[in-house]
Amino acid sequence: MCQTIRLTGYYAAKDYPEHLRRVKYYDKEHDQTYVYLTNHFDAPALQISILYLNRWKVEIFFKWVKQHLRIKKFWGESPNAVKTQIWIAACIFVLVAIWKYKLNCQYSLNEILQILSVSAFDKTPVNQFLMKIDNKKLDHRGSNQLNIFDL
Repeated sequence: MCQTIRLTGYYAAKDYPEHLRRVKYYDKEHDQTYVYLTNHFDAPALQISILYLNRWKVEIFFKWVKQHLRIKKFWGESPNAVKTQIWIAACIFVLVAIWKYKLNCQYSLNEILQILSVSAFDKTPVNQFLMKIDNKKLDHRGSNQLNIFDL
């Protein structure tokens, strides 16, 4: 279903005085109705819906990339540079996941990444380094330092 609308409200109409197209799409599989606003009048409604659904998948992917791959900004602007940076970060993520699995480590992936980031120039092998951190944690638990929650 499509409608042509004009934005109402003082600021909305002032900022965008042109007509917009309102596209309504019902997803049978998820029993969900979506409503999109677009200024693209030539494409069929189904194509607009598919474009927005795919855009949402891309947004979710980049959210995951920011949260898990620790990419704060892209160093290059070309598609190849962005893809290369994402692939490098994904490879590091997978390597850390493999280390976590093989070493049967109780740390989360983010904790391991933090440990590795502060020990980048340490020559100790990763498995020994993580074990050293584990031992320091255990030694700290055995100290006679009072814990606020033990009172």
